[in-house]
Amino acid sequence: MGRHSLFCALASALSVTTAIPAFADMAFNRIATFPVADNLPADMDAASETSSEIITASQDGSTLIFSDSPLGAVGIIDITDPKAPKPGGLIKVDGEPTSVAVSGPNAIAAVNTSESYTDPSGNLLVIDIAGKTAEASCTLPGQPDSVAVSKDGRFLAVAIENERDEDLNDGALPQMPAGSLQIFALKEGTPDCDSVKTVALTGLAEVAPEDPEPEFVDFNSLGEIVVTLQENNHIAIVSAETGKVVSHFSAGSGSVENVDLLDDKALRFDQSAGNLPREPDAVKWLDDERLVVANEGDYTGGARSFTIFSKTGEVLYDSGADLEHQAALAGHYPDKRSDSKGAEPEGMEAATYGDERYLFVALERASLVAVYRDTGEAPEFVQVLPSGIGPEGVLAIPERNLLVTANEADLVEDGGARSHVMVYELAEGTPAYPMIRSVMQDGQPLGWGALSGLAADPGQAGMLYAVSDSFFSAEPAIFIVDATSTPAEITRKIVVNRGGMPAQKLDLEGIVADGEGGFWLASEGRTDRLTPHALFHVDADGGITEEIAFPAKLLAHETRFGMEGVTLVGEGDEQMLVMAIQREWKNDPKGQVKLVAYKPSTEEWSAVRYPLDDGEKGWVGLSEITAHDGTLYIVERDNQLGTSARIKRLYGVAIGSFQPAPLGGELPVVEKTLVRDLINDMRTATNGYVVDKIEGFAIDAAGEAYFVTDNDGVDDSSGETVFVRLGRLEAVN
Repeated sequence: MGRHSLFCALASALSVTTAIPAFADMAFNRIATFPVADNLPADMDAASETSSEIITASQDGSTLIFSDSPLGAVGIIDITDPKAPKPGGLIKVDGEPTSVAVSGPNAIAAVNTSESYTDPSGNLLVIDIAGKTAEASCTLPGQPDSVAVSKDGRFLAVAIENERDEDLNDGALPQMPAGSLQIFALKEGTPDCDSVKTVALTGLAEVAPEDPEPEFVDFNSLGEIVVTLQENNHIAIVSAETGKVVSHFSAGSGSVENVDLLDDKALRFDQSAGNLPREPDAVKWLDDERLVVANEGDYTGGARSFTIFSKTGEVLYDSGADLEHQAALAGHYPDKRSDSKGAEPEGMEAATYGDERYLFVALERASLVAVYRDTGEAPEFVQVLPSGIGPEGVLAIPERNLLVTANEADLVEDGGARSHVMVYELAEGTPAYPMIRSVMQDGQPLGWGALSGLAADPGQAGMLYAVSDSFFSAEPAIFIVDATSTPAEITRKIVVNRGGMPAQKLDLEGIVADGEGGFWLASEGRTDRLTPHALFHVDADGGITEEIAFPAKLLAHETRFGMEGVTLVGEGDEQMLVMAIQREWKNDPKGQVKLVAYKPSTEEWSAVRYPLDDGEKGWVGLSEITAHDGTLYIVERDNQLGTSARIKRLYGVAIGSFQPAPLGGELPVVEKTLVRDLINDMRTATNGYVVDKIEGFAIDAAGEAYFVTDNDGVDDSSGETVFVRLGRLEAVN
């Protein structure tokens, strides 16, 4: 078997290998999270959009410098103590900074000053890192997109992209003016403007050879520059010393099997695609002879993979569907991007820590970083790291055993997460994330996400059941969770069905085992979408055996914020289903919501009122209810995240005092007792920011308590699912 065939065979085998290797006694784990908005000066609106995109570090690794395009600034973060990053302030830029690199005591930022796509321009900005002062330097002949400094500090490479207008002819190439590569000599950390060499890069690619659009650059130790021409699906190697093209080659195409190609509110990894142009974005040298690219795709392509090439263009390895599978196993697969570029590998980094060389692939739409060990042949998957929303930049600081990600998305206008810089450390131990993951079945990952309800098996300790909400409404499902393993493992998926076909128009938000092998499910209604407020009984195979709609006395006052949990209390004919209604309905006093009860034996409905805590921002509501040992445990939360999160609390209501009254009359107000404030549990679970949605809570047959968060299907979300074993509640309080 030839070398290429051997690597392809290994790649194929890797695509179905998902367990963390046995030798993984070292792991990267997140140690700090820094919201970029903390860098805003006091006189600037705290709601100003910020971003962290390309990131680099000072030579001693204690200062981070990043480009902030929306704000028109370069940001600085002090990581002298990497577990406690401090704001270092902003340097405003006359234009849009697109990339940054360090040269001696300086950072050099590439700044886009273009007036239009047809009249591109830019310049270099030299920043004194210690003094936090900046001075404009060389004028550039177009719009810069990436900068890099040679290993010996002699040269600066600048990719002049002159990006296309995606609204013109559907973004088709060519669109002039063409891009180019610029090479500057560096003197004492500053570019010598008169030394510039322009490398045209025209006439190389098969795709629009007259219009190269250089995307990303990197140096090896020989002073050779690798540059990706993303839209042209091409790669070039250029000598910094001479400015000559040493070699160039097409990035080619790739094929993937067992992937999800449909944006259809379901996770089904049973499709395949071939002849996908790789269209690589970020590129890094693995050594002087090999380079690795992230195949994001842009114009027509996106192979959903990363590829290792020799510098003469030989494909040494392609990851195929492995990135997609790793994202799916961790619950991070973005179904809304299935018909485009899937998890969308964009950022890339490679570095040696001790005796091991790692490569890191940032998955923009999955909000993950996949970590692989470079073996010299087929890379070995190590772990995934949770990142913020849209990881763009990845930076290794091996001399401090650190890794840093810059996450560009800032959803401040929508009340969502801000842009964050996250810091990880390589140390002895095991990965803290994912806290819950699924398994491979017949070469396909068991896809999951948006866990919105949790329940325990009444007879088996450590066995839990979860449901997914309306984000995956085309295939509503019950997940079997083995909580005795670390991480917890989703071992089976039961599709809720009618006559064998997936049930439609359900928004599952609650689940409880019926004690006879089946389940009761709560569906949060939304009448404007024809989703009913209803209870469903299903058998062990997920088949719906009974549907119980809300009565007219309830529905007369409904809003879309309906059931967020269901549980069972009592025995025999006195058994009741109890449901938590998330927010006030039209006939509820402000600050009070209903706990609704239904008695199957008599078909009677009744309710009590539950008093909510006061929130500082947004709204406060309920998201789960669980009966155990004489207590109704209720999760109460606000809809805030990060530093704005205040209410993520577990309350108890004594079942003995739970006396619901008939609907239509006065309803009693129950008393609640704080059992545990869950904010700190969320904050310390993975050293990330506090996410907003605790949606599942359960206590198993051995009395062990668990909670889980809903990751919104990775849609405008970091995709993180926080799954915490609280242990016995009396022991942890």
